Amino acid sequence: MPAAVNAFIASHSISEVRQIQSDLLNSYRADMTKYANGVDKIRIKECFDYIPRQLAKDNKKFQYALVRKGARSSQYVDALQWIEEAGLIKLCRNLTLPELLLADFAEPDTFKVYLADTELFVGMLEPGTAADILSGNLFGFKGAILENAAADAFCKMGRELYYFRRDSGLEVDFVLRHSGQCKLVEVKAMSGNTKSTKTILAHPEKYRVGGAFKLGRQYNIGRSGLILTLPLHILFALDEI
Repeated sequence: MPAAVNAFIASHSISEVRQIQSDLLNSYRADMTKYANGVDKIRIKECFDYIPRQLAKDNKKFQYALVRKGARSSQYVDALQWIEEAGLIKLCRNLTLPELLLADFAEPDTFKVYLADTELFVGMLEPGTAADILSGNLFGFKGAILENAAADAFCKMGRELYYFRRDSGLEVDFVLRHSGQCKLVEVKAMSGNTKSTKTILAHPEKYRVGGAFKLGRQYNIGRSGLILTLPLHILFALDEI
């Protein structure tokens, strides 16, 4: 959203940025009403507006039943597809195994949903959130915002999105191909552990993974075994590392 960025650079006015974000979101919602022929327009809006709340949960898997109590996937799958085809969201599919070829291990019906524009995501949160973010207080959305920023960057790099989660508790934010190997990606709002990543890397007989990246807001570049730590802002250069 270049208009919002330019407004903040010029005036540092959060309220002005918020108004631009609100106007853009309202125009998207108006387009849903205008162009969503043959699809339940109310359900499209419900899916779209629910995404930030879903990402704030520990289990970020998109669940139709949480969009509206008792809802079924058959009622909302077309609505979600419409939003995806409109370019507003990106789906991140779960893998049965973190292994190349990634698309062959992707589960079509188990996925997370990220906003295609992280600033749009922030604009959907309650008033005052942007100021909190600038002061370093991300609260319950801290992980979701940074994960969405990483997903946004990966998509702009032309990558499909995948993650790995098992009922046993193993969970890795993203899985990608890097330098001909399967690599894990953990995104941390604070200096957190990487228990799942370490577990996977400790069992090469079970998981064909060549290493991992740990990304965070205030990290320095460093390496511990097969885990390379990087500041989130250099994610755009990952293909060159």
